[in-house]
Amino acid sequence: MRSRKSFTVPEPAAFDWARVGLVAGVDEAGRGPLAGPVVAAAVILDQRHPIAGLADSKKLSPKQREKLFDQICAHALCCSIAQASVEEIDRLNILQATLLAMQRAVAGLRLRPNKVLVDGNRLPVLDVSAQAIVKGDALIPSISAASILAKVHRDRWCAQLHQQYPLYGFDAHKGYGTAQHLEALRVHGACAEHRRTFAPVKAVL
Repeated sequence: MRSRKSFTVPEPAAFDWARVGLVAGVDEAGRGPLAGPVVAAAVILDQRHPIAGLADSKKLSPKQREKLFDQICAHALCCSIAQASVEEIDRLNILQATLLAMQRAVAGLRLRPNKVLVDGNRLPVLDVSAQAIVKGDALIPSISAASILAKVHRDRWCAQLHQQYPLYGFDAHKGYGTAQHLEALRVHGACAEHRRTFAPVKAVL
């Protein structure tokens, strides 16, 4: 899959929201973990009804994220959550799988946005105008909302995975390469949801 790199990063104030029309924010969760899908979300907020407390999901507590997740789902004009599987990550690489998940999230929106704002410095291939914004999850409310949806969705997925594979501790480390996770990999080997192309997993296969 092709990707486009962004070279210009506008300040949030540079956007004339009324003129641009519907704006979707997009972000992902799960690029770094050794297991599970990468998740992306796209959100079109209702500018008439702002949601208080939106911020980069990494700056929020789990309780705050859960509360905001429900508010976003209830009050956004529309939102979409999508993912790329472990098999796609291993086949495409994590960057291309992330862009694929973002592309799917935008495609899943009930309303077609006039503009898509993506966190980071890479854009998925889209059929609408798009802009990549470095640290957009801390600057643009719709990207903050997308980061929260993606993070909460993936954390919930990890909690379910823990029920299936309790030996690995997915409920605690969420798939990241912590000392606990690496030791579990060494002792028990990889499970079906581990990313085979990631070095710590490849080492135990």
